[in-house]
Amino acid sequence: MPGWFKKAWYGLASLLSFSSFILIIVALVVPHWLSGKILCQTGVDLVNATDRELVKFIGDIYYGLFRGCKVRQCGLGGRQSQFTIFPHLVKELNAGLHVMILLLLFLALALALVSMGFAILNMIQVPYRAVNGPGGICLWNVLAGGIVALAITSFVAAVKFHDLTERIANFQEKLFQFVVVEEQYEESFWMCVASASAHAANLVVVAISQIPLPEIKTKIEEATVTAEDILY
Repeated sequence: MPGWFKKAWYGLASLLSFSSFILIIVALVVPHWLSGKILCQTGVDLVNATDRELVKFIGDIYYGLFRGCKVRQCGLGGRQSQFTIFPHLVKELNAGLHVMILLLLFLALALALVSMGFAILNMIQVPYRAVNGPGGICLWNVLAGGIVALAITSFVAAVKFHDLTERIANFQEKLFQFVVVEEQYEESFWMCVASASAHAANLVVVAISQIPLPEIKTKIEEATVTAEDILY
């Protein structure tokens, strides 16, 4: 059985892995990966709007990996519309990259559970195989954190290099053309960053758990027997 010191740190490692699992699930469900401002360029060109009048043509958009919402502002008031990524919108995007992001996150979910299982195993008993010990915990956390980081990087690449927001904003728009004027990452994106950070923190936790504690030894005083004691 591992000592109380290692049990405490392995318990913390299992909690971090479980929190990573929950964070990824919430990030997948909540459609707030990115938000932005979209300018109705067609409306601006039609009325030859000045800088002060541009506010009337700037709408909002936010989306996640499965759905989102946009508010069109083309001079006649805001019109809100909901949209889903699957099955039609994904065809207008880089479908391969989008599906890869989802697959990476689903794989990261499984790896987070595996790393949690390994931490619980080490908390309960000392594994006979080294691969199931602290080295195994580190391995699964490196894989899980690396895959989440790869999914985050892929999403950033889709936004920056494949004009993800602009493609979504102009989906099924026949009369109006929208231009993205502002973008910012939202809570679902940062939840994935926190998930990867949790796995990185697990590496530190496992390293700390291997620090040997100083053994407390009780000093035993040796009795000195003299000749007088024997006679007594």
